[in-house]
Amino acid sequence: MDLSKILSISGKPGLYKLVGEAKNNIIVESLIDGKRVPAFSHERISTLQEISIYDENEDVPLKDVFKKIYEMQDGKTVLNPKKASSNEIKALFEKVLPDYDRDAVYVSDMKKVFTWYNFLLEKDMLEFPEEEEEAAEAEKTENKTEEENPKEEPDNKETEADNA
Repeated sequence: MDLSKILSISGKPGLYKLVGEAKNNIIVESLIDGKRVPAFSHERISTLQEISIYDENEDVPLKDVFKKIYEMQDGKTVLNPKKASSNEIKALFEKVLPDYDRDAVYVSDMKKVFTWYNFLLEKDMLEFPEEEEEAAEAEKTENKTEEENPKEEPDNKETEADNA
């Protein structure tokens, strides 16, 4: 899942996909209806990749939050944030991120996270293959390191000659 191409534009509903760049703007495609529109630099545009949720210890990237929701829900959608009460949303969010910063993360933020999660899940845009990729990448790095720095075996010939 490449969240760097999925955009949230303040003041516009839904999510958008970056499809092109022009001289003074970018061209985005609505994931709701597929219409292409320009987005300008004066609009607050954020990629989902750069959004994170405040935690007591550190900021948690949105991708990790989506993954936790996905695992908690077994790949199914969460309750409809528009129909749920604030207490239901807070309780569910606390299950996902128990240490979230209660002063900085508002119910409206939680609703957005759940709405975006449901939307991306319905559009089949949520994939979490990075565990396999990270494991494969770590293995490649180990193999590469071993090739560059082979383990040196002691040279027994010198010690045998010295002992004789």
